[in-house]
Amino acid sequence: MILPIVAYGDPVLRKVAVDIDKEYPAFNTLLENMWETMYNASGVGLAAPQIGLPIRLFLVDTTPFSDDEDLTEEEQKALNGFKKVFINAYIEEETGEEWGFNEGCLSIPDIREDVFRKETITISYMDEEFNSHKETYSGLLARVIQHEYDHIEGILFTDKLSSLKKRLIKSRLANISKGKIRVDYRMRFPNMKKAR
Repeated sequence: MILPIVAYGDPVLRKVAVDIDKEYPAFNTLLENMWETMYNASGVGLAAPQIGLPIRLFLVDTTPFSDDEDLTEEEQKALNGFKKVFINAYIEEETGEEWGFNEGCLSIPDIREDVFRKETITISYMDEEFNSHKETYSGLLARVIQHEYDHIEGILFTDKLSSLKKRLIKSRLANISKGKIRVDYRMRFPNMKKAR
């Protein structure tokens, strides 16, 4: 089932999400719905807070990035078919140079900005079977994971912009929260005026 994606301005996007265990109700259905919702919106990642659930769960599928001609063959290979569920994830270390990349977010449609993040991360998490892992990722893989990880920490990519950039997009963000935007996927807007 395709779920509505929560728009900028909803308090759930500002909550630090909580851990879950394998007793979480209807977990497999939730995962199926999240994949379907993400693909329907042409996303490469989706975090539970974006569908209104303040739990430490996100998923990524970086395959769409693997066609990018600007990437090395090695990077394209790493991105192609990289499809993972991250449960109760914690980034343990971020290292390397900060580098900029133009990011967008399904909860903040039509706004894309360059965001600087560290190159390499080490992250511990559980997969969909609740088996524990600790892995290190670099480059675009790390970037997608960092972006989704921020969601479960109550952080949005717009928080990482300069104060000037934030001022420049302030009214556009306000419009998104009011639903004054055209999107081709289902969304839930926190400050939309209800029709009388």
